[in-house]
Amino acid sequence: MAKVKAIHIKGVTFMGVGDSKSWVPMDGPESFGGSDSGVRPKELILHSLAGCTGSDVASILNKMRLPFTRFEVAVSADMADEHPKVFTKMEIVYKFWGENLDTSKIERAIDLSENTYCAVNAMLSKAMPITTRYEINPAE
Repeated sequence: MAKVKAIHIKGVTFMGVGDSKSWVPMDGPESFGGSDSGVRPKELILHSLAGCTGSDVASILNKMRLPFTRFEVAVSADMADEHPKVFTKMEIVYKFWGENLDTSKIERAIDLSENTYCAVNAMLSKAMPITTRYEINPAE
């Protein structure tokens, strides 16, 4: 069983801690009673997806001996206009930098993460569509 707790600081500011014993500041904008001193709780969902699938893909590519010089995962989400303003769809963009990157290995690593290993993707894809794409040596 995984567990976390959120400890109220003031206004809508909370400090979260879980089994990893790592603290996560969560907050809202000043206009909502926050102090803009932490990550928005919904934003953490996007971070969770990026971190989950990113760590899978990096690990798989390492096992495939596919060297890259840089790797980023960008996750964006559309939101409902009305409350509750849930995410309605997401997009994951995997960005790789390096020489002679084998796209078949990249595609396989992404597929394994999305369809086998990433539990965050498995949970979120039950609630909304998630599209993916990758870019090789994208311009900054």
